[in-house]
Amino acid sequence: MPEILMIDDDQNLSSLLCEFLNGQGYGSSSVQNGRAGLREIFDHKPDLIILDVTMPQMDGWETLKRIREVSDAPVIMLTARDDESDILRGFSLGADDYVTKPFSFAQMAARIKAVLARKGETPGGEHLISKDLEVDIPSRRVMRGNEVINLTPTEFNLLVALMRRHGEVLSSEELARQVWGPQYVNEVGFVRRYVWHLRQKVERDPENPQYIHNERGFGYRFGE
Repeated sequence: MPEILMIDDDQNLSSLLCEFLNGQGYGSSSVQNGRAGLREIFDHKPDLIILDVTMPQMDGWETLKRIREVSDAPVIMLTARDDESDILRGFSLGADDYVTKPFSFAQMAARIKAVLARKGETPGGEHLISKDLEVDIPSRRVMRGNEVINLTPTEFNLLVALMRRHGEVLSSEELARQVWGPQYVNEVGFVRRYVWHLRQKVERDPENPQYIHNERGFGYRFGE
């Protein structure tokens, strides 16, 4: 049974959402601040974390930075802040999804299911190579030359989806379907944001990409 940790200072919301998730077949627990959340993550290693942004003492941004130092568990940001800059900041720090308040519990359950599915995917025993970029799929290891590149589960799956169709142009809708799932097919903004962050990690010069190219009006292509 997947274990979910909710880090949010709204105790009423946390209690109601955890009760709902327990009824959906998850084990869930909650804490009210980032420091307590980090202790729970270190001690109990949850399968997924729901993280509020606006909290006293340590906000969600700082908590996410600390989480990524000790865990690669998927993180869904939960916040009333829906500015593009906030969403990009969450992705850049390693968030796997971003849900804005107000939201429905059914929507959150669908997001959790999709994120856990992406984490659990091991799409074949392949080793993908393009120039000095190597991806070992079974071990989920990415290398550029002798440098290890640390990717989130979503970034990894996006890179694999592009590399497997080397030279082909994939639309944002197709990438959303492959990487996030059919329920995300209309949320092509996710693709644009994640491609930007993926370039920051795999490209030596993200402004002049060697691997991931934007074919304006059509989509994205992986290839030299």
